[in-house]
Amino acid sequence: MIYKTTGVCSKEISFDVENGSLKSINFTNGCDGNLKGICNLVENMNIDDVIEKLKGIDCKGRGTSCPDQLARALEEYKMSK
Repeated sequence: MIYKTTGVCSKEISFDVENGSLKSINFTNGCDGNLKGICNLVENMNIDDVIEKLKGIDCKGRGTSCPDQLARALEEYKMSK
């Protein structure tokens, strides 16, 4: 799935879900090192666990963040299934 982000430096997030687990996560633009770290930490995790951990994280008062956008993308993915 490709998710177009809003309110953050990253422009989009691409990922796959296999058997309820997050796979192949990639952020386009954004803070490269931090986003690679997040991807490594959440890869192979259950998507519900990822949503629980990342939803609501704020970056500089924007009301969202790249981790929060990933949680929103996963929620959208779940609603489409």
